[in-house]
Amino acid sequence: MAALLSERQHRAGWRDYLELTKPKVVVLMLITSLVGMFLATRAGVPWTVLLFGNLGIGCCAGAAAAVNHVLDRRIDALMARTHKRPLAEGRVAPAAALLFALSLALLGMLLLLTFTNPLTAWLTLASLLGYAVIYTGFLKRATPQNIVIGGLAGAAPPLLGWVAISGHISAEPLLLVLIIFAWTPPHFWALAIHRKEEYAKADIPMLPVTHGEHYTKVHILLYTCVLLAVSLLPFVIHMSGLLYLGCALLLGARFLQWAWVLYRGSRPHAAIRTFKYSIYYLFLLFIALLVDHYLLLNL
Repeated sequence: MAALLSERQHRAGWRDYLELTKPKVVVLMLITSLVGMFLATRAGVPWTVLLFGNLGIGCCAGAAAAVNHVLDRRIDALMARTHKRPLAEGRVAPAAALLFALSLALLGMLLLLTFTNPLTAWLTLASLLGYAVIYTGFLKRATPQNIVIGGLAGAAPPLLGWVAISGHISAEPLLLVLIIFAWTPPHFWALAIHRKEEYAKADIPMLPVTHGEHYTKVHILLYTCVLLAVSLLPFVIHMSGLLYLGCALLLGARFLQWAWVLYRGSRPHAAIRTFKYSIYYLFLLFIALLVDHYLLLNL
């Protein structure tokens, strides 16, 4: 067994290390970071901040994801969705993954301190520690409200992008954080319902495991209503215009429809479909914010 494990680790390639960073998740985070940057200014975003600022944020996000792989390797091995991950299969050793995470974090902090500002760098570090240490290391195993409390770390990228340009925190980027914070529970709980048996097998106290599917579906519906209301606030405070308002209403109504379908149990595979739609929802909502912002500038 030891020889087989050693052979697998020896065969670890760059794709395995890329997988440690959870690239699809990081890309979505960087989209919201980009939107935060462009919303923070009425002039163009300097190319150095655009490139190296997002690269630094991405490196730190990837470092947090790699630590998540290390801490969750036992759980990942028990779940169908994650059992082929590099650490779960033994292709990468925990020590190598932690060294990789540390290297990414140091590179990310260096880029942010060099090309943005100290506030962006320290906020990014706080987000990294919040996800990798507080959420993954403690909250995930301690409470069914793990994703609600820990979701704040994952909601930080638009704030980071905004602060990278402006150098200070204001109400507008905090509102963007609030949107992602409200989006996270219905997004992740839908997946948790779909993977309920696997979370139970891994002894992770996700809401569907501890309180049942009906209770979780009610909370998904309630949080989706909260999300719809919160998503309209950029228009209310004159941060955006009618184009964004229309998009937010349409996208939010569709999300609410999926939450209702999930609650009623009227369609097969509603949980995973709700989860998938939630990803498109967040992407399109932030793109609508960006398009609306530059449309207003040209009026």
